[in-house]
Amino acid sequence: MKIGIDSYCYHRFFGEAYPQQEAASKRMTLEDFIDRASELKVDGVSLESCFIPEKNDPGYLSSVRDRLDEYAFDRVYAWGHPDGLEGGTNHTEYEEMIGSFQHANQIGAKIMRVVGSSGLFRFENHQEQISRLVAMFRKAVKVAADCDIKMAIENHIDFTGDEILQLLEEVDSPYLGLNLDTGNFARLLDDPIKAMEKLAPYTLATHIKDLKINAAASVDDWYFFSTVPVGDGFIDNLQLARLLKRADYQGLLAMELDFLHPDYNNDEDAAVAQSVDVLRRIAERVETETTD
Repeated sequence: MKIGIDSYCYHRFFGEAYPQQEAASKRMTLEDFIDRASELKVDGVSLESCFIPEKNDPGYLSSVRDRLDEYAFDRVYAWGHPDGLEGGTNHTEYEEMIGSFQHANQIGAKIMRVVGSSGLFRFENHQEQISRLVAMFRKAVKVAADCDIKMAIENHIDFTGDEILQLLEEVDSPYLGLNLDTGNFARLLDDPIKAMEKLAPYTLATHIKDLKINAAASVDDWYFFSTVPVGDGFIDNLQLARLLKRADYQGLLAMELDFLHPDYNNDEDAAVAQSVDVLRRIAERVETETTD
């Protein structure tokens, strides 16, 4: 199993700090992130499009592709932060998503993470959102097929596992699967293991999160379950990796941090390095269990 990092781990260093967070003391470029991923000896990266400068410049994207190729990285082009298609109501964002197939192709990505909704809309009618999104993705998969790029919709603190499964089954295309976020189901009080038992065959990409209660947050804050290094929280990522292996998952175990728990003193880089080490041990264990 292959290990990766999503660039959102370093969102403060790309200039995006949540109101409850301190701004980073230094900035990071996309090239810095890719080089750091190489230093950590991972197998690939997921690149958040919001942190790709000049993404409309084919020459720049070609240089990004060259850098990724130099490190022989698997790659995911991650579109949709923060709210994506806004539950199927934002047609301007839909057109941007369609245009992003070209960007994904220019960096050599065969998987594009997409966002249908978000925690901002989690209290709005889910079935109405799913109905609108199904209509959008039935059109989008035709473009995806022409581009030979598969979309992976993230569970984005919006839908339960059963609701994601409903959406995927109703679209019914090999060009739409799941970007499994192992923490975001738990943020809806939906068991990620039970969800993965149903969704593993549809999974094309991952965000491997671990979570712990943040006592400084209110219970209804989305970051009440804050991210921690993989292995330090309550998400059973080992069992999730087993389920993915049994489903012959071919993508990255790409770790992600969003709101880092205050116990870790805003040291995202140390949390990333620790997570990579733990994920590597998880991958080795799963491979060993498979061959024994």
